[in-house]
This record gives sequence, C-alpha cells and structure tokens, in this order.
Amino acid sequence: QVQLVESGGGLVQAGGSLRLSCAASGRTFSSYAMGWFRQAPGKEREFVGAIVWSGKTYYADVVKGRFTISRDNARNTGYLQMNSLKPEDTAVYYCAADRRTSDYGSTRYEYWGQGAQVTVSS
Repeated sequence: QVQLVESGGGLVQAGGSLRLSCAASGRTFSSYAMGWFRQAPGKEREFVGAIVWSGKTYYADVVKGRFTISRDNARNTGYLQMNSLKPEDTAVYYCAADRRTSDYGSTRYEYWGQGAQVTVSS
C-alpha cells in the first residue's frame, strides 16, 4: 500500500509560480511512475504530465514549457513546478502513482493523492 500526500497549493496571480509536492510512503517509490492530473469545476480530470522511474518526463501540450515534473527518490517525493501560470490553470491538482510502464496519461493509477487547490487570479 502506498499513500500519497500533496502539499503546496494556493492562490497566485497570473504569471506567477507554484510548486506542488507529492510525498509517498513505502520503500519502492523509485520504481513507480508518477502522474499529475488536474480537474477544474465542471470538467473531467485531465493529464498534466508524468515522470517514470528513469526520470523521463511527459507533458500535456497545454503545460509544456511552463510546468516541470521532477522526483527525489531519496525523499520519496515528486514535484510539479508550475511557472507562467494562467487563470485557466485553476484546478485541483492530483498526483498519482503505480508501477505502470506505459499509458502514463490514463487516470487508472492505483494510488492517488488527496488533491491540492491551485487558483490563479487574473
């Protein structure tokens, strides 16, 4: 069993930055893929990006060049650095993890964080 705890959400002005953290319990975090998703009110949960065990990253086109995903396996923690934020980035952001080796954009991850609200004002 893996538990994911998110932190770092908040309110920021357009053009600003925020960093979300996702701390994982368990000793096998380094072998897990971690995905980041977001869900705005009235919309479906959408893929933001993912990082696999090797450190390779994938991003949705809407955040590419603005968001950066990283991980620190020694700390069992993943990060989502969000720069140049826009009002349309406002959503609840979720981290997710499991041992998958493909289909990183699917929402069928086994473990999920509790979500972190990110609000970007114009």
